[in-house]
Amino acid sequence: MITDSLPHIGQYSSVNSRLKLAAQFLETHDCRALEPGKYEIDGDRVYALVQHYETKPKEKGLWEAHRQYLDVQYMAEGSEMLGYIPIDRTEVTHPYDKDGDYALFAASGDFFTLREGHFALFAPHDVHMPCIQLETAQSVKKIVIKVLIEP
Repeated sequence: MITDSLPHIGQYSSVNSRLKLAAQFLETHDCRALEPGKYEIDGDRVYALVQHYETKPKEKGLWEAHRQYLDVQYMAEGSEMLGYIPIDRTEVTHPYDKDGDYALFAASGDFFTLREGHFALFAPHDVHMPCIQLETAQSVKKIVIKVLIEP
C-alpha cells in the first residue's frame, strides 16, 4: 500500500508502467468537475470510476482485495478513513469473484485518513476498507482508477 499526494504520483510509475496513464488522467482532468461514472483511459487495461457518495460507519464497511487490478483511490473532494491490512493477516469470508475482481475478508486492520488531493495505491496483497467516515458521515468525491496488473 502506498499513500501520497497527487504531485508525487508520477514517482510510482515503476510499480506498473500503466500507472503513468493513471497519473496523467488525474493530473490533466479537473477531478472535482468530473461527473460520476466510468471513464476509459486505455480500454479495460486502465479506467477511472468517478464516485460521489456518503461515507459510512466502520461497522458497515467491507474488507476487500483485488487480483487483476491495482486500485488507485484519489480523493477529489472531502476526506474519509481507509482501512489497510496485509492479506496474510486476514480470513476470506467471500471467495474470489473473477467477474467482479474481488474477494471479501474478515480482518482487524489499521486506518488512516485519505484527504482531498491525496491518493492510496492498493496491490492484490493489500486488503482495504474504503468509504469510512471520520467523525460523522460526509459527502465525498473519489476517483478510483483500475490499473490492470502486468503479466
